[in-house]
Formats: sequence, C-alpha cells, structure tokens
Amino acid sequence: MIDVAYAQGAGNGGAGGGFSMLVPLLLMFAVFYFLLIRPQQKKQRRHQDMLKSLKVGDKVMTSGGIVGTIVEGGEHLVKLEIADRVRVDVGRSYIAGKIVARDGRDAEPAPTEGQAGSRGGSGGLLGKLLGK
Repeated sequence: MIDVAYAQGAGNGGAGGGFSMLVPLLLMFAVFYFLLIRPQQKKQRRHQDMLKSLKVGDKVMTSGGIVGTIVEGGEHLVKLEIADRVRVDVGRSYIAGKIVARDGRDAEPAPTEGQAGSRGGSGGLLGKLLGK
C-alpha cells in the first residue's frame, strides 16, 4: 500500500519535465552553431569574395596544389600559366587562394617540409627557432 502511494506521488512531478529537457538541447544547438556552423559560413564568404576579386596577373594556387598566374579570366573558368607557355583551364571555384607576400607583393609559395630538407638547411622547428 505504501508503494502505491509513492508511485502516485511521483507522477505529478513529470508535467514540467518537458521544458527542462528542452533547455539543454537548445544550449547544445547554440554551442554547435557558434563553434562550427558560423565559422564555416564566414570562411565560405571570404573564399567567395576572394574568387570575385581575382584578376589577370594574380598568382594563385588551386585546390590540387598547382601554382600559376592568371592570364585570362572568365565567369566560371580561368586560364592559368603554370610554366613557360604552358596554360591550363581551371574552374574558378577550384582556386584555393591567392599567393601574396607579407608586404603585399606577389610571392613564391612557402616551401613544404620535403623541400626545406632538400636544400641542405636545417628545416623544421629547430631551424625556424635558430633562424637558419
């Protein structure tokens, strides 16, 4: 008989439980929005703005890693010169970014780890710390 009384008393507290379960769900959505969704949208917007600002003579890198200079531009395709008299058509959306030096001039792409070691210098973190 006492067990029945406890069971009946526990049923009254469940009425407000729906809202209290909704609050953590909304908080998780807000965290995901501000940590994942919004930064990705900003990155996409910056990339679209960069693609719109491309002009003939800009040095760019494609998403496949090909570096070239824009010699002709179109709405959807650009023609890159990747070597002397070697030109390829690339979709504008496949351009990963412009190659610009810190002082604003066109620059060479940064060497990769394999290239740094092949020049005979001490590459890697120690080389950067020692300035070699």
